Amino acid sequence: MNDVVRAALKNALRTGAILFVFAVVGTAMLAFTHQRTEPTITRSQQAEKLALLDQVLPRALYDNDLLASQKTLAPDDLLGTRQPSAMWVARRGSEVTAVVLEAIAPDGYSGNIHLLVGIGVDGRVTGVRVTAHRETPGLGDYIDRAKSPWIEQFVGTSLAEPPRRHWRVTKDGGRFDTRAGATVTPRAIVKAVKDTLEYYSRRRTVLLAAPAPGDLKP
Repeated sequence: MNDVVRAALKNALRTGAILFVFAVVGTAMLAFTHQRTEPTITRSQQAEKLALLDQVLPRALYDNDLLASQKTLAPDDLLGTRQPSAMWVARRGSEVTAVVLEAIAPDGYSGNIHLLVGIGVDGRVTGVRVTAHRETPGLGDYIDRAKSPWIEQFVGTSLAEPPRRHWRVTKDGGRFDTRAGATVTPRAIVKAVKDTLEYYSRRRTVLLAAPAPGDLKP
């Protein structure tokens, strides 16, 4: 082995050792930063989630730790879900007063519209919020409560009020208002909220029983 080869090998080993040290130090710094910031991030995420839940479920309806009440539901066509979704159970004392369900309107103008639907034990909607959508800005985005009160018209509704045949937008002879030139989006949400109420009605006993540990099965 000549001097040139020895020098090249020595240089390669030195470079590899330096890179290894940088990788170890970098990984340690990332782990340290993650460990220090994770509790803060988690608290922030929980606060945001609770604020969103509070928009569909009045605080007067519960006194339990709503975030800790989260359960997992199996995918269901009525919820529009293809993956497990979440449910939160509201209680006052030991009595269940309401639930909040995740649902999806799969037939929005630009794809899935993700929803939170609060439902009282009497089957009435306590609130609806859109949590994610890709509807056209300025046309279909009025479903966002921050931009319009349109979504509030669901509060107090049930499968009996209005009657099922009136769970449509006004353009189709139903109860729910729309904006001119934008009917696909509200049609999708009206149907999704109605289907979520149907899901609740069919599985009310199981949902309100809300076993503490484990997930709810189909």
